[in-house]
Amino acid sequence: MNVNQGIVNRGNGNSFSGNAVGDRASVLMGMSSEEEAGAKRRPEEAAWDIGVVTILSEELQAVRDELELERYKEPSGLYFYRRIHTESGATVRVVATQTQSQGQRSTMGALENLRRHYNPRMWVLVGVGGGIHDEYARVGNVIVSTEIIYYENRKINGHGSIRRRGEHRQAPAAVVHAVNAYFADHGTPACIHGQVPSYATEQFCVYPGVIGSGEAVIADRESEIRQFLTSYHEKVLAVDMEAGGLSQYWQENSINVGENPGWVVVRGVSDNADAQKGHAYHELAARNAAYVLRQLVSYIC
Repeated sequence: MNVNQGIVNRGNGNSFSGNAVGDRASVLMGMSSEEEAGAKRRPEEAAWDIGVVTILSEELQAVRDELELERYKEPSGLYFYRRIHTESGATVRVVATQTQSQGQRSTMGALENLRRHYNPRMWVLVGVGGGIHDEYARVGNVIVSTEIIYYENRKINGHGSIRRRGEHRQAPAAVVHAVNAYFADHGTPACIHGQVPSYATEQFCVYPGVIGSGEAVIADRESEIRQFLTSYHEKVLAVDMEAGGLSQYWQENSINVGENPGWVVVRGVSDNADAQKGHAYHELAARNAAYVLRQLVSYIC
């Protein structure tokens, strides 16, 4: 028979916890703060593979439906949409969220929320964009980009003349190889059918290309931003208001301990950044982009 006498404790210096005094004293040893933090993490949230950021409700709906994601509300009040896919013996964990608003800053906030709650290995920005290349970026086509040109940095000279200073960032080499493999398998361009029923018989094209990103909504074919982008890099096919924030977040996150996630941008062309810009093709562009994301999953994981 075991008889415990005396004092049993677990402590550090003059700070004691888990004390028991007297005959048959016993202590159930607790966990350290690090152990407790690890235990509180839900098993299904460990090692998420893909974190998707969307901007518009149509974009989130398209991603949710294409990847069969289920809504989940964190105790903090944040909403995420997620699913653990198992295909051909491989498990892929996908989680998506929507930004509070358009623009680079809100995108960086959404990325931080994903990082804190799910810490994905890959960032994907999915949704609609404006095409600025008449041949490749017609409405309904999809641009897959591992290169971003942020165009907002500029110098304003006398008489209001503007000299823009573009920032060019490229995704990690592993992501570039993955996207190259997708196009090697599906062709360049890759061909898809419209993912909205009324366009199901119409064929659209998926191209690799460069995305120009800034804070401006461009609705002018003669815009000096369009002229700057096409002269800066002839393969700029589309523009958006969020990809620059994604590339900036990735750049600044690269100093953190551990692996820095890769990133890719998938943009369905919803307009041609001209006077006809509107919302008429948002659903088509968003659904086509979400479909291409579904195709890309096995390559970028």
